[in-house]
Amino acid sequence: MQGKILVLDAIATNRIILKVKLTDAYYEVVQADSISAGIRLARSLTFDLVITALSLPDGTAERLCRKLHAAPGCEHLPVIAMGSGADPERRLAILRAGAQMLAKPVCDTLLLSQVRSTIRIHNAAAEWRMRDDTSRALGMAEPAPIFERAGRATLVAPNPVEGQRWIRCLRASLGGSIRYCAPAAALRDAGLDGGPDAFVLVQPEDPQSPEALRLVSALRANAATRHSGIMIVQMAPDPGLAAHALDLGADDVMTDGFEPAELSLRLRNLMRRKQMDEQMRATVRTGAQAAIFDPLTGLHNRRYAMPHLQRIADHARATARPFAVMLADLDHFKRVNDRHGHAAGDAVLAETATRLRSNLRAMDMVARIGGEEFMIVMPGSTLKEASAAALRLCNDISGTPFRVPGIEEPISVTISIGMAVGSSKTAGSGDAPENGGALLEKADKALYAAKSGGRNKVRLSRPAA
Repeated sequence: MQGKILVLDAIATNRIILKVKLTDAYYEVVQADSISAGIRLARSLTFDLVITALSLPDGTAERLCRKLHAAPGCEHLPVIAMGSGADPERRLAILRAGAQMLAKPVCDTLLLSQVRSTIRIHNAAAEWRMRDDTSRALGMAEPAPIFERAGRATLVAPNPVEGQRWIRCLRASLGGSIRYCAPAAALRDAGLDGGPDAFVLVQPEDPQSPEALRLVSALRANAATRHSGIMIVQMAPDPGLAAHALDLGADDVMTDGFEPAELSLRLRNLMRRKQMDEQMRATVRTGAQAAIFDPLTGLHNRRYAMPHLQRIADHARATARPFAVMLADLDHFKRVNDRHGHAAGDAVLAETATRLRSNLRAMDMVARIGGEEFMIVMPGSTLKEASAAALRLCNDISGTPFRVPGIEEPISVTISIGMAVGSSKTAGSGDAPENGGALLEKADKALYAAKSGGRNKVRLSRPAA
């Protein structure tokens, strides 16, 4: 099944006809004849969409939206209101209540495209909300502050005079900036300032002019605009083209030409949704970064370092290139904390991370994998190259004492390094594959030898055969 849909209509014949159409398209359909019955079902079952008549025995579609979105677990459930005879004010009231509006009679192609599009958008947003909730539940990120900036929209129309007239009508009520763009320049300018929050693509009366449809596909494929809202405005109703636009990735379609108040409201909804999606993506991104980075030093942590080490080992074997692994540990670090306090210890760790990074190549990985222990992975490095790098790191740490704010005398610190070099044999050589964990264990034994040998030293494990 493609999804579960709740159909609300007081007239049984209407419900049955709609159920047949949706069932033939592989949707599971549940029916109800009133708002109260629908709310009970929505609270007990999980739906992807609600389709309602404009009026029900116990209220209107607007009332249904208010009650539904106030019910726990149903806050984000999308609603499509279907009916005939709705004047512009009624359409606006339905849109303000949070529902889509489909005027009857509606062709089956457009109906099913609208259903697919609405469920697709709903599921995508639900996935981001789930990731956002997971990040916060794991303590990886705090909820993003709700900050609504002024939206930015671009109107793309073949007639510049008509386009500028539309913009003048929209500016007063839109609550954001809107600019005109010719179709030929839409893609060229799409990425300016990060791309607009929403596009309005005008479909002219000529059905042989598919420019707007081509732009939908192109904007969805463009990295700068793939998350922007896309609104199609048809100057002459064409249900087939409207359905095609929705299936290509348009978010909304107006089939009855330019209506400033309705277009402004729909645009504000699109821009608001895009900004909320941006906030959720930013929260998830922050959580993902927190999961793999050490907050004190800015280095990768153990969670990232271990699988990365194995990927380097696999790549080295596939390409017959060597690689080096180092474990570096600050000597007598506990004394720094005991004598100068943990704040000073943190400052030393952060500066150590900076020095390690600045003495290595961009492709090398440095990770903090323990209190004062660091892992370094150097792809493509021979024993000679890695040994020189390890000695350079030792000298850089010990050669310049650490200056810590609030402490008059600089703190002298040394570091010990154990190192192992991975095999450069290929996968077809007949040898067992190089294992990152086994190589790390060799580096750990070499580190123990460096500590036992007096500290502030580099010790090498025998190269892996």
